[in-house]
Amino acid sequence: MKHALFTFCAIFFLAACGQTQSTLQIPDKIPGPPSPHEQVADFAEGCFWHAEIVFQSLAGVRDAVSGFAGGTAPRPSYEDVCTGTTGHAETVQVYYDPAKISFATLVKAFFASLDPTELNRQGNDVGTQYRSIIFYRTPAEKKIIDDEIAALTSQHKFSGKIVTEVQPFKVFYPAEDYHQEYIKNHPGNPYVRAVSIPDYLEFRKNFPGPYKAG
Repeated sequence: MKHALFTFCAIFFLAACGQTQSTLQIPDKIPGPPSPHEQVADFAEGCFWHAEIVFQSLAGVRDAVSGFAGGTAPRPSYEDVCTGTTGHAETVQVYYDPAKISFATLVKAFFASLDPTELNRQGNDVGTQYRSIIFYRTPAEKKIIDDEIAALTSQHKFSGKIVTEVQPFKVFYPAEDYHQEYIKNHPGNPYVRAVSIPDYLEFRKNFPGPYKAG
């Protein structure tokens, strides 16, 4: 994710997106206690820096925490997960109010913010730690996921087969503190400027929301 940065790519995106980024408000978590009816959902879609701002931009989402899920190694570090041997994927744990946004809408946002036909990668981020997964906690959530995959497949929304995994949720490990709100705190990082922010802007262009005000 943060390993393959190419100077030409960075210069190209900085020139193309500089003016937009200068006025872009990066969505942040909402401070304060959770709603009494808050629910939790977990998504892996490549770089968790990108996934964090995708979900935090949505109205009804209080926070998206970067971390790891889907593997077997207990309490892995970022360096452990980067080896590709833990089985974990970079994941965000999303805290949301179902009275304001549904699980189904979160699933639609997920598919609008990645290429689900890429196996064990997203763009230049290559490895099983970057594979796409939607985790479910109930049979009803699994049906929502399966129905959305079936609909996208029948609509030929993507040119290839959707390879996103659908897994029962087991455990989530938060990543180190320096990964949390990374784009908000490091807007000048070359990867953020050349990859994360352009990907986020593309998501905003293609997905109708609902988005937080501002």
